[in-house]
Amino acid sequence: MKWVRFLVCVSFGLVWGPMALAKEPSFVLEKCEINLHDKASLQRGAALYVNYCLGCHSLKYMRYDQLGRDLKIVDEEGKVLEKLIVDNLNFLSDKITDPMTNSILPNDALNWFGIPPRDLSVVARFRGKDWLYTYLKSFYTDDARIVGVNNLIFKDVAMPHSLINLQGEQVPIYRPAESIGDHAVQDIMGVKLSKSGLLSPAEYDKALVDLVNFLEYVGEPTKQVREQKGAGVLLFLVIFTIFAYLLKREYWKDIVK
Repeated sequence: MKWVRFLVCVSFGLVWGPMALAKEPSFVLEKCEINLHDKASLQRGAALYVNYCLGCHSLKYMRYDQLGRDLKIVDEEGKVLEKLIVDNLNFLSDKITDPMTNSILPNDALNWFGIPPRDLSVVARFRGKDWLYTYLKSFYTDDARIVGVNNLIFKDVAMPHSLINLQGEQVPIYRPAESIGDHAVQDIMGVKLSKSGLLSPAEYDKALVDLVNFLEYVGEPTKQVREQKGAGVLLFLVIFTIFAYLLKREYWKDIVK
C-alpha cells in the first residue's frame, strides 16, 4: 500500500505540478549593471541606504571606519574623514568604529510589520543584484495591505515602500480576467507610474543602481582585493609551471635516452 500511495503522489505531481506552476505569475528580472570600482556610485548608494533603509535594516557586519576607507572618504593623506562620516552617515553615535546598526526595537518592529526587519549585510549575495534591482522597482499600491503596498516579485511583503517619495506611486496592470468556476481571476502583468515622485524614472533607476552597487560591496567588501590577488596567484602558477616543466625536462633527458 505504501508503494501505491507513493506512485499516486508522484503521478499527481507530474500531472498537476506543471499546471499549477503555469498559473504562478512570472516576471523577468531586469539587469542591473554595477561597477564596484566606481567610488562615487558607492558613496551615493551608502548615503541612500543610510537615509532610507538603515532605520529598519542594519548592516551589522560593516563598520563605519571600514566604509570610509573602502569608499575613499579620506583626506589627501589617506586618513578617514571621521567628522564627515559621523555628520552624514552615522546618526547613532560619534564613533566610526561602531557597526552600522539601527535603533528600532525588535518588539516594535514585530508589532508594526509582523516580522522584525532583517539585517541586509549579505542580501546581495543571497538574492542577487538583478533581483534586488527589480524588487525595488516593483512596488505598487495595494489598499488591502496594512503597509499600503505590495510587490510583483515578493507577494505580500511586510516591508513598506521606503523609497516611494523618490519613485512615486505605481498601480498594477492586470491581464484580461480568466473565469475559474464562479470566480473571475485577474493576474498582474506589470506596474505603471500613477503619481510622480521626486525623481524621474531615469533618475530613480540610476539611484537604484547606486544602492544595489553599495549592497553588493557590503556583501563582500574584500571582493576586489581577492580578485586582484587571485590574478597574481594565477600568474605565479603559470610562470612556476613553465619553470617546473623546463626543470623536469632537464632531469629526465638522460633517463629517456
